[in-house]
Amino acid sequence: MAAFKEILEFMKRLPIQKALTNQHNVFQSHIERFWKNAKYVEESKAITLIVSLNDEDKEIIITEQLVREVLDFPDDENSPTKFPERMVKGCMLRMGYNGPLNSANYLKSCFTKPYKFFIHSVVHALSHRKGVMMS
Repeated sequence: MAAFKEILEFMKRLPIQKALTNQHNVFQSHIERFWKNAKYVEESKAITLIVSLNDEDKEIIITEQLVREVLDFPDDENSPTKFPERMVKGCMLRMGYNGPLNSANYLKSCFTKPYKFFIHSVVHALSHRKGVMMS
């Protein structure tokens, strides 16, 4: 259990901690209605949609900056989103990965238990099915 405690403490310090742990019920019908009406605008790099609120149409604009604010991401749009391959492989080794490092995919089963838990938590949090409820 001590190894899991270290992972949980680490997860509390992550800059994406709120995104990983914040739970909201999202109904399948809401997701379908959103994507039916939403449009991505390449010039502004934003998602726009028109919603009816109290019999009044209102335009909603979702930008990367808005998502960063809502999820309390401490970085900005110029922060790195990719890391050098050598750094990634070094981290994999420090996490006890015992699979092939030159593979295109890393397998969760090749990690030690605490890191399997951590990876499962991150993958679940980033999944588009998170908190989805059928309506």
